[in-house]
Amino acid sequence: MSRLTTRELATAALFTAVLAVAAFVAIPVGSVPFTLQVFVVLLAGMALGPRLGALSVLAYLILGMVAPVYAGGASGLGALFGPTGGYLIGFVGGAIVAGLVAGWGDQTLPRFLVAGLAGLMPIYAIGATWLAVQLHLTPGAALLTGVVPFVWLDVLKAVAAALMARALVSLPLGLPAATRRGR
Repeated sequence: MSRLTTRELATAALFTAVLAVAAFVAIPVGSVPFTLQVFVVLLAGMALGPRLGALSVLAYLILGMVAPVYAGGASGLGALFGPTGGYLIGFVGGAIVAGLVAGWGDQTLPRFLVAGLAGLMPIYAIGATWLAVQLHLTPGAALLTGVVPFVWLDVLKAVAAALMARALVSLPLGLPAATRRGR
């Protein structure tokens, strides 16, 4: 595993900051708030690749231990390990999966669309499982509470992230070379 360059660290930090800002757009919908976090998580994975995308999300989770950057201005262990904490933890897997899928083959819009949709799966799987355990719900009840109301919104976020990622990787922005090669 190669060492990270200053540019890569700065790019990951930028996405961490954008993710923190995205959390402030929070609309309560049942047990889980609607935010723009999923959009940024998927975009980070697709634009930065699995390694830097996951790093940016991990940095966000660590930042949330000391600063109110989670949805609704939450922070600390209580937020991370509360009922909706599984979605936060699932963000890491979402960035990794979106980055891996986006890096396979040519970076076309259809590839990014599939990457965005695939990136939702770990977020849902970890989030709904965690929600079920924390609130003592059946798997079906957890899906109805923590996934179904958000699917259509998250699909729209995945499409928006795919469009943005496709635009970003085609511009000479200096994104990490590994991103363009799928590593």
